[in-house]
Amino acid sequence: MQNNATTNIYALQVKTKGEEKFIRQARALRPDYGQGLSFPQRRLDIRKGGKVRPSRLAVFPGYVFLELSAEEDVKSCFWAFRKIEGFYRFLRSNRDIAPLQNKDLELVMHFIKLGPVAEKSKVYFNEESKIVVLYGPLAGLEGKIVKIDKRKKRAKVALDLYDDSFHIDLAFEVIEKASERSAR
Repeated sequence: MQNNATTNIYALQVKTKGEEKFIRQARALRPDYGQGLSFPQRRLDIRKGGKVRPSRLAVFPGYVFLELSAEEDVKSCFWAFRKIEGFYRFLRSNRDIAPLQNKDLELVMHFIKLGPVAEKSKVYFNEESKIVVLYGPLAGLEGKIVKIDKRKKRAKVALDLYDDSFHIDLAFEVIEKASERSAR
């Protein structure tokens, strides 16, 4: 997705854990609209039964994002998408479809620019044991971190989309600072 002055990004609410299925069906139904759909995901290691399994989870569970040129009619997308099982609504509402703006647009674009799957962030901890993000999905979200779990290598981040606030875990990998390596 490339957001610029001539495109708009819309949020669609779909069945949670049915995002990929919705996108597949949308692309089959309307390839012209389906190519503008994205579903940002994050990589996270999940421990279950003593085994660690790499997983891909939604960044925004239950939401898919549609990029349309300013000339394209979002109402025709609504009429096409409402035929797909698992589609609930466009945000704000199906009667008041509005593109993402301001902080909402910045947040969604932050994850879309990372590619289909946000990998682990590279971080280190400074002398005061505060996290310093070098790069990755956590970059720019440091002020939204509400909890760090060093053992699980996860940061709990508070995100706001429209009027909804929720927390997600983002994985990180700890990198030693060059000064720490040279001190040994």
